[in-house]
Amino acid sequence: MSSLNIVTAEHLEASNLFYRNPSLYDSVQSDSDSAHICQTLISRHSPSARTLLDFGCGTGRDLELLAVSFECVGVDLQPALVEYSRRARPELDVRVGDMRIVRLGHTADSVVCLGNSLAYVHDNQGIQSAFGTFAAHAHSGTLLVLCSPVAPIESLSPQQARVETRLGAAKVTITYEWDLRTQINTMRRHWAFASGEEAQDVIRRRVLGPRELELYATLSGFDIVEITSESGATTLMGPGAYTVARYRGSVRT
Repeated sequence: MSSLNIVTAEHLEASNLFYRNPSLYDSVQSDSDSAHICQTLISRHSPSARTLLDFGCGTGRDLELLAVSFECVGVDLQPALVEYSRRARPELDVRVGDMRIVRLGHTADSVVCLGNSLAYVHDNQGIQSAFGTFAAHAHSGTLLVLCSPVAPIESLSPQQARVETRLGAAKVTITYEWDLRTQINTMRRHWAFASGEEAQDVIRRRVLGPRELELYATLSGFDIVEITSESGATTLMGPGAYTVARYRGSVRT
């Protein structure tokens, strides 16, 4: 098995600075509108939804916002992120689990997978298993909301950005690689903090095109409702998209 297919908590933590430093993750992503977009999509397509399961909830940042409107449970593969979430947001119900195999024993009105969490599952069998998990926690009419890359990010030259964090300012240099055969988009980051500290990480995400997402959803018992860009435009623009699907109740995993 290729190392790209191995998704473990240890592998993810080693490859991503955010996962090694959850407080940095929260700080950098503090202005994310992912939870707002997710809630808007749920309100549009399933206004009566009251319960929500979040697979790949990370530090619980989005889950905390969604919990204002829904009765929520969050699941994440990485014990360190779950532990951080429990400390930082003790009111949340967050559990350790692998989205490919976890079974909580109940369904929800909404099942979500945000923050590109699905993209860390690189092999086809694992992706199919993740969709099987979504179906296993759905009842007829359950709304599925996914945020994932649908096109690679490519750049001929390194990109640089200045990031303000609770740990101080950081200069981040980013390069991208695209492997068409495996559909893996690799992002390499070099962090240089004002304190003089430096760090590097390598993040590999599987890109699934809209038709692939539609296929995996359909095979798992979901019907696509819409696929929209991260900006909210119905015309797909940019590398990321939100996929919304409804469970028809004919498949059970």
